[in-house]
Amino acid sequence: MRIPFFQVDAFAGALFSGNPAGVCPLERWLDDRTMQAIAAENNIAETAFFVRRAPTGTLRPAYDLRWFTPACEVDLCGHATLASAHGLWELGRLTGAETARFHTRSGLLTCRREGDWIWMDFPARAVEPVTAPAELRACLRLPAETRILHVGRTPAAFFVEVDSEAAVRGLKPDFAALAQVCSFA
Repeated sequence: MRIPFFQVDAFAGALFSGNPAGVCPLERWLDDRTMQAIAAENNIAETAFFVRRAPTGTLRPAYDLRWFTPACEVDLCGHATLASAHGLWELGRLTGAETARFHTRSGLLTCRREGDWIWMDFPARAVEPVTAPAELRACLRLPAETRILHVGRTPAAFFVEVDSEAAVRGLKPDFAALAQVCSFA
């Protein structure tokens, strides 16, 4: 079986710099195990796989896109999305004037070209106010005099606002304890 594979360095100003991503344009989906094995074999941060979607009455082409690390599939990867869009333009599957449209587990992502630049619309995640977990202060190792002003949460992260820049600069959090307290599973 022949599977096209390209390595694209996103955010690069020179050869062998930037953030490398693997890109595999496919005619049809491979099984998950095979895509995972390809990502593991290439051993770079992410490998993107995309398949053109069947036309749905729109003249604009669109693609389904998935990302795999060497260990697992991930829900979102910016640099591998940019690399995939670059691949579509380089392979001539899209003209430079066409927008790359990717349907992903994180929603629709679009990329467009302006000269040598690629602009991507990234999904925004609203931060919702929450009550701080009781252990949060200890996990962050905040000094007693530092006040927590606000705690917010997205599906993947907590955001903590404190009353002092010095407290932020002096943070030495207990990451193992944070992983337990801030579990998102």
